[in-house]
Order: sequence, then C-alpha cells, then structure tokens
Amino acid sequence: MPKRKKQNVILVTGMSGAGKTSAIGILEDMGYHCIDQFPVQLIGELGKIISDQHDDRYQNLALATSSQDYQKFLSYFEGREMNVKVLFLDASNEKLLLRYKFTRRSHPFVVNKTANTLEEAIEKERDLFNELSYRKVIHIDTTKLTLAALKKQIESKLSIDAKDGFAISFVSFGYKHGVPLDADLMFDIRFLPNPYWIESMRSQTGDDKDVYDYVMNSKETKAYVRKLTTFLDYSFKQYKKEGKNHLTVAIGCTGGQHRSVSMVNFLFDNYRNKYQCHKGHRDKKVD
Repeated sequence: MPKRKKQNVILVTGMSGAGKTSAIGILEDMGYHCIDQFPVQLIGELGKIISDQHDDRYQNLALATSSQDYQKFLSYFEGREMNVKVLFLDASNEKLLLRYKFTRRSHPFVVNKTANTLEEAIEKERDLFNELSYRKVIHIDTTKLTLAALKKQIESKLSIDAKDGFAISFVSFGYKHGVPLDADLMFDIRFLPNPYWIESMRSQTGDDKDVYDYVMNSKETKAYVRKLTTFLDYSFKQYKKEGKNHLTVAIGCTGGQHRSVSMVNFLFDNYRNKYQCHKGHRDKKVD
C-alpha cells in the first residue's frame, strides 16, 4: 500500500479585523477545505478524522484560529507530522480602528471582557501575538490591500499546485505612503538618482523603459546592485537552509513610482530562474 502524502494545514490567524474571514473565502475558492471558528477543545477529534479517514478533502486544510487558540492548534498539528504553515494577517492599528468603527462590530477582546475599549483590545492582541514566534509564518499586511490584491497575494504564496520550497516576493513601495508591515527585508533606495525630476519621466513609472534604463544604468545604481545582490545571494541561501517557506523583500523610494519599481523589476528578473519568485508594486499608479 503506497504511503499517504502528508496533509497540508494552513493556520489562518492574525489581528482581529485584518481579514481572516476574507482569507478563508479565498482559500476555499483555491481548493482548500476550510474551517472557521472550530472549538479548540475538539482539536483531537478533528485530528483523528483528518488522519484516519482517507478523505481527499482533508489533504489541504485551512483552519482559522484566534490569537488565544493559535498556539494550541499549531502545537497539535506539528505533533502529528503534517505540513504546517501559518498565514498571519496584519494591519495598522489605525486601519483596524477604522474597520471596526465602519462595520460597528465588537472586538473579541471587548466581548470577552479582556479589554474595556477598542484601542486597548487591539494593543493587547498585538502584545499577545508578539509573544508568539514561528519561523514559517507567511505575513500579509492588509492595510492598503483591496480584496483583489489580497487574493493575488494569497494565491501566489499558497497555491495548492505550487511546488514546495522557498519562494520570494519582491515588493516596491513609497515611504510617503508608509512602510509595509509584512516585509522580512527592507531596503531604502531614496539616495539613487530620481527620474521624477526629469519632466518627460515624471508621469511614467519603473515599468516604462525610459525610467527603468535611467535608474538601472546610473553609476550609483550599478554600484549598489553589486553590493545588494551579493547580500541577497547569501541571505536567500541561509533563509532556505533555515527552513523558511516565503520571504518578502521590500524596496522603497519616495513615492513608489520610479526607483523602487525599477529595482523590483530588476531583482525579479535576476532571481526568477533560481527561485520561485513573485513581484508587486504596492503604490504604483494604475495605468
């Protein structure tokens, strides 16, 4: 009898209001068997069902869990020799406040009287997650993401059909719009020559050849790229060796239109044949 493949388990967790429900819906559309708000007291029964029943639905399981129950679910599934990944959804405190006020929902920590106010609840939940650590976390910052953009990120990072292994996402952003919360490595390239000050390029982006060539062909950029790729070559090998599944490399300039877009395009092309790579431009204007 052939040996059964290990089940893939995605634990969907993160800050309340950051998009766990939306993420579960996306994963369900992708083919995962999704369970939301499963009682942690019954985790043993669920584990037996998954392990003992030859049901293909449980080959790829996504389970949403709160900050209070996350560690219990994680410890249990890792102890049963399953392929476990954690999808952590986050957003800025300001955005979480706005979402709760807009929807008029109550934060779980206020409902169970762990906190007295919404602001206190958000701070306490963030403190709780800060005490938890797990090296295989896939971190997505939903502060500026539309539902379509969230779907694209989840599909790129957790596709059932994707080959197992180390994946890298290169993301451009503008510092004036805030830094991405989900970056593992972040690089500031605001010191490079800026095409914004050239009238003919001001309305263009790093996706346009004129801008890309201007940024990448400058002597400052060429010198920086040599040092940056040496650093990344070493870092990627070490992250992969350490067992990390996914790494987000964020490249920032002032507005997120010219220099950072050009650099992300270069890095994506440079590494796409060595690793499973994805790219995105958070703040680039839509054509």
